[in-house]
Amino acid sequence: MAGELVEFEEGTIGIALNLESNNVGVVLMGDGLMIQEGSSVKATGKIAQIPVSEAYLGRVINALANPIDGRGKISASESRLIESPAPGRGQRELIIGDRQTGKTAVAQIQFSISNVKINMCLCGFGQKASPWLRD
Repeated sequence: MAGELVEFEEGTIGIALNLESNNVGVVLMGDGLMIQEGSSVKATGKIAQIPVSEAYLGRVINALANPIDGRGKISASESRLIESPAPGRGQRELIIGDRQTGKTAVAQIQFSISNVKINMCLCGFGQKASPWLRD
């Protein structure tokens, strides 16, 4: 099934995406260095999900939702499918512009002076971890 988690014989987990009659395209959720052509893989019967909790607010996590900020484990009692509809536009505003122009600082100032309680999520796709691991 597309979106199903699969496990390779050496323990790497992947998500099945392309299902063809003679092959399956899988996105690896680990380094997969020991996987070779002909390696065994089995279906887990589980659809890819991610844990969700208020405890994730203010934390730095990797793509597998594991904390990488050195502040310990994050507990979550709920999970949601990875392939879920995006929230409405009013719940996710995007600030577009050139890099290094202070957009984040402007957004943080605006949010801090408003009377509305908000949760801000900063995403650093393709960024080094060091800028995100500051106190």
